[in-house]
Amino acid sequence: MSQTPARVVVFGLGGTIAMTPTATGGVTPTLSADDLVNAVPELAQTGISIDVVDFRRIPGASIGFADLDELLAAVDQCFQEGAAGAVITEGTDPIEEVAYYLDLRYSGPNPVVVTGAMRNPAMAGADGPANLLAAILTAAAPTARGHGVLVALNDEIHLASQVRKTHTTATSAFGSPNSSAYALLVEGQPRWLHRPSTRLTVPYADSGRTGRRPVVAVHTAMLDDEPTLVDGIEERVDGLIVAGMGVGHVHAALVEPLAKAAARIPVILSSRIGRGPSLTRTYAFKGSERDLIEHGLISAGFLDPLKARILLRTLLSSYATLAQTKQAFAAAGNTADIPWPWPQTGEA
Repeated sequence: MSQTPARVVVFGLGGTIAMTPTATGGVTPTLSADDLVNAVPELAQTGISIDVVDFRRIPGASIGFADLDELLAAVDQCFQEGAAGAVITEGTDPIEEVAYYLDLRYSGPNPVVVTGAMRNPAMAGADGPANLLAAILTAAAPTARGHGVLVALNDEIHLASQVRKTHTTATSAFGSPNSSAYALLVEGQPRWLHRPSTRLTVPYADSGRTGRRPVVAVHTAMLDDEPTLVDGIEERVDGLIVAGMGVGHVHAALVEPLAKAAARIPVILSSRIGRGPSLTRTYAFKGSERDLIEHGLISAGFLDPLKARILLRTLLSSYATLAQTKQAFAAAGNTADIPWPWPQTGEA
């Protein structure tokens, strides 16, 4: 008996992969999800059944959390209707944030693969068709079940929690600086290089409670930093990410306003470097990571500032307590052997 072909739903959100030149110069997103799929002739040879949803046609920088919540509902619906996997095409600018947010919210076993392009379709060597093919092949693969949200570009597959954009224009722009690619696409199949034991997801707020739209700011520590930039910030935002120098250091003048903020809102200490963890107890001078943690800041560990912001905003929107927030950052940032504060979604 022949097997029913896997069905994958492609959700188009816009971005460079869907952009074409304008009459006055530059490119803008105009191509539909159907256009993108039709530009990959090799798909016909895979036997995969493809459905398309023209979800948005916007630049990556304009995607918002409301769009992503609506997208998650649409993805869940396609799985209820029998799809094996889902692919999301979007702009590469926010992929590392979009994928991590989806991963924190999506607890199902079906593969969700995010992809895009560094070169628009009018450029020589446009990478969109190859990236879309890789994403569809990954989403259709039975071995991709249970891995959460993945990012597929340049024949590499990355975990949403690890991936970062590391170059502004190169087709090899995406990597996982604190590990390596999670898998490689080899002869049309994902070949897994790592297997994490658990997935970390944040439950939505209890039914009946008004959904929060918290504001989380990011302050990057700088040479001769200006304390007025963070003084009183707890009056304007619900949470703050500090992208510290090195392993998590700031100018001594920032300690007092940051401590004041941490008494009112969650203040997370990460590193602006983007590779390696923020520390917790190595340095002891004023403005060091140890000093800041003693003043109430929470270490982000291996989470870079953008990932830390996504996690904190997700926690705040789900009404997580301060204790749950500290526990979640310890687990997600790998700063201590502490369990995730909610039931985990199973093994990959």
